[in-house]
Amino acid sequence: MKNQHRVEKIVEYLTAHNLATVEDLVKVVNVSPATIRRDLIKLDDQGVITRTHGGVSLNRFIAAQPTTNEKMVQHTREKNLIAEAAASLVKPGDSVVLDAGTTSMALARHFIDMPLRVITVDLHIALFLSQYTQIEVIVAGGKVDNSSQSTVGEHCRSLLRSINPDIAFVTCNSWSLERGITTPTEEKTILKHDLIANANKKVMIADSSKYGKYSLFKVCELNDLDMLVSDQQLDAKVQSELSMHGIHHLLV
Repeated sequence: MKNQHRVEKIVEYLTAHNLATVEDLVKVVNVSPATIRRDLIKLDDQGVITRTHGGVSLNRFIAAQPTTNEKMVQHTREKNLIAEAAASLVKPGDSVVLDAGTTSMALARHFIDMPLRVITVDLHIALFLSQYTQIEVIVAGGKVDNSSQSTVGEHCRSLLRSINPDIAFVTCNSWSLERGITTPTEEKTILKHDLIANANKKVMIADSSKYGKYSLFKVCELNDLDMLVSDQQLDAKVQSELSMHGIHHLLV
């Protein structure tokens, strides 16, 4: 088995099982313990895994915000399906708040035939939607965050706190039932909180690869939202737990 394929199988197994031993991984990829240990050393150096006394697990802590360019090539099929489902929640004439991100951009592409008022912090989305005269675009001004090309800061928050939109779509890089929606920076956390605070309907749009990961700052609990839109790759056990906790979720 080639190195890259072997590493992918290891990560895939760790995604499905919270913890694995060297012996477990030997059976999964059918190579020697020495080969597995070399692969784990490389993954540890890259920050992909965490070693414990019981074995190894995926490092699910996200310390920094990924860039837009990095996110553009990740899970595009899932993001497009999520965007299509989320768009069905919007009616002509609605006022809509869009958080920054590539899933939000995919959602914005479904708005081009509707008369809407769209408020966004994402400069890419604002420029894209400004081409369509039936859409009134409002940019929440402020300092530009270089990693996401979106606005942050007090000027941005002031506008978000002053509006009462029909629906707000919040994105994230990490979410879980235990920790809710989290972000790597306090600035982004406060902004996302304000983004959904006054909306009649609060909706998270995030693919399943982000589930179980977490960052330092919490935006909100999942049950503070009206709906979660994600994809069918979400683990069946997680789906059951969401239902048990009364969290309305739509998986596509």
